[in-house]
Amino acid sequence: MQKKELSYQGKIARLIWNTTWFILFRPSPVPFHAWRCFLLRLFGADIGKNVSPYPTAKIWAPWNLIMKDGSCISHHVDCYCVDSITIGKCSTVSQRTFLCTASHDYSQKSVPLPLLTAPIEIGQYSWVTSDVFIGPGVSIGDGAIVTVRSVVINNVDPWEVVGGHPAKFIKKRRLKNQN
Repeated sequence: MQKKELSYQGKIARLIWNTTWFILFRPSPVPFHAWRCFLLRLFGADIGKNVSPYPTAKIWAPWNLIMKDGSCISHHVDCYCVDSITIGKCSTVSQRTFLCTASHDYSQKSVPLPLLTAPIEIGQYSWVTSDVFIGPGVSIGDGAIVTVRSVVINNVDPWEVVGGHPAKFIKKRRLKNQN
């Protein structure tokens, strides 16, 4: 995790983005993914093809968001992207999930506590199911699945199914056409 200070320019940019989100992004009809992708790109997000950001998804700073081809951020997902969040190709982040890239250095006496950030990376063909918390610096491997209401504070290896509070290994993910 690295210390980070929020700049005045960043605060102004977020104010403009929040206004745009409230007026143009949030009220858009569910099927208008292309419109929301346009708005995200306008604010610096790296958005691939056939991406599905849903209208109730909250993105703290679009310029820190990368969504690869075919990825999805579902209803009421909160992308607290103080640092970068990458969602891999053909991956889905399901409803009410909280992707949190920041915390505070509680070992300091200063008020406010210094901000600490670390990126989140979700690999390709992964599925983060409903109501999951993913903490700063976590990497979800390709093809991994995080089950409902899990708390992920450690990396998840590729093609694993994890769950719980904190998330623990459940089993290896096997596709129907695999042996």
